[in-house]
Amino acid sequence: MKLRGRIAVAFCTVIMIPLLMITAVTFFVFQTQFDSMEQSFKIDEDTLAAVTNPILLVNRITRNVYNEVKLCAIKTPERLENRKYVESLNNKVKGKYSFLVLRRNGEITYSGSKDLTPELIERLPSYGEFSTEVDGGTYLGGMSPMLIKQTDFLYPDDSEGSAFVITNVSRVLEDLRKSLAQIVLSIVAIMFLTGAFVTYWLYRSVLYPLRVLQNSTNRMKEGDLNVSVQPMYADEIGELCEDFEKMRLHMKGLLEENMQHERESKELISNISHDLKTPLTAIKGYAEGLLDGVADTPQKREKYLRTIYTKASDMSTLVDELSMYAKIDTNAVPYNFQSLNLNQYFEDSIAECRLDLELQNMDLAYFPYVGKEQEIIADPEQLKRVVNNILSNAVKYREPSRKGIICIRTTDVDENYVQIELEDNGKGIGVKELPNIFERFYRTDVSRNSSTGGSGLGLAISKKIIEDHGGRIWAESRLGVGTTIYILLRKVVLQIHPHEEPEAAELGREKERLGLNGIVSKWNEKRRGNHE
Repeated sequence: MKLRGRIAVAFCTVIMIPLLMITAVTFFVFQTQFDSMEQSFKIDEDTLAAVTNPILLVNRITRNVYNEVKLCAIKTPERLENRKYVESLNNKVKGKYSFLVLRRNGEITYSGSKDLTPELIERLPSYGEFSTEVDGGTYLGGMSPMLIKQTDFLYPDDSEGSAFVITNVSRVLEDLRKSLAQIVLSIVAIMFLTGAFVTYWLYRSVLYPLRVLQNSTNRMKEGDLNVSVQPMYADEIGELCEDFEKMRLHMKGLLEENMQHERESKELISNISHDLKTPLTAIKGYAEGLLDGVADTPQKREKYLRTIYTKASDMSTLVDELSMYAKIDTNAVPYNFQSLNLNQYFEDSIAECRLDLELQNMDLAYFPYVGKEQEIIADPEQLKRVVNNILSNAVKYREPSRKGIICIRTTDVDENYVQIELEDNGKGIGVKELPNIFERFYRTDVSRNSSTGGSGLGLAISKKIIEDHGGRIWAESRLGVGTTIYILLRKVVLQIHPHEEPEAAELGREKERLGLNGIVSKWNEKRRGNHE
């Protein structure tokens, strides 16, 4: 439920539930009292009308007994001289806050209660003064209000007699006040319980999640990004918690990336210091040899100068690679995507580097397994950089005991991709080291032997370039056997017009990359089966 809905429900709850419960409690209390009055006082008419007029209620609760006394006084007045009969009449009204009083010739002959005080006796109406002021009764106010019903009659000896049914009005009103007090207490209890329930509900659904969010924020402020905030309800606060959790994960990722970048920066400084210090030391040493006259023959001077030139070239190459990686890592390299004929491209590239490889005792072979007209989408300069990096690594890590061989194969994978394989017979890469070779500044030579050269950036640059092409690069290797680098690149789709090719290279890369793992695995299994 949304927060606005909760507020509306809380408002209705605070208003409607107390109203309904108060109505129910009031009805229950009055109904209980009415039933009690009907059973105790034999009120068989409209009880509610009687309750709204307390004097009428008091009049009605003794009406039956009064009518019996009145009938007896008119027809058989002698019975009022019978003590037992009079007691029985008094017992009938005794439970109704009333009592019976008999008076004969001005003297009280019977009183059914101690409430008959001298003051009340003096206020009793005299013989013949029967009042119909209040439904056949006379109301006497004061500290102890009484309702008096009087009937006058003559005893058998013609003496004047009066029978009074006296009701203590204050006791009846006291019961009514008790009922009212019960209703008021019930209302207070209902309002308190309703408020407590709504308060707890709002606390659990609004304040508690905000409290959790606040605690998480304070912990994040102190640098703890491992605290997770899970939404408790599907409302605005739940959406806020979800956004907060996404922000936390994003910040945690940025922090980890920043820490990783900081570690790599320190490692970079260390590696650069090492890689620059080695050629600088050599340059300095050979330069001092020239200055000190150690190279006293033209052959030695030429050797020293050639060594200085070689080391300076290594330093220049390292600086160029660092500059290139910085541009690629910040997406500052502009790509010039074109449609390239795959076979023609590799034949030209191999022709350029074949001689240099032969001078280093390396043979290079190219095996095209794609159509002669097959085209790919690529930046020729950046793709050349990738191929050169891989070939350079094959030369650096060749096995000295045997002639080096590099085989390049181009094969179809499916209707969208071609696979390029660059296989050598070098030293190979260990299982533990293989997953890391495309990381920045990583070299399998932990000692960073200067004889092999390299900055540890070549394969990282290659990976970034291939991924920017919408492709994929990975490696397989066995120690002592050799290493194979696989590159997956996109074909030119025939339906795409030439002027749309650069845009096609940019669009849908992520979508098309989703199926690469399955496609490559299926193709490699098929190729291995054919070789076997």
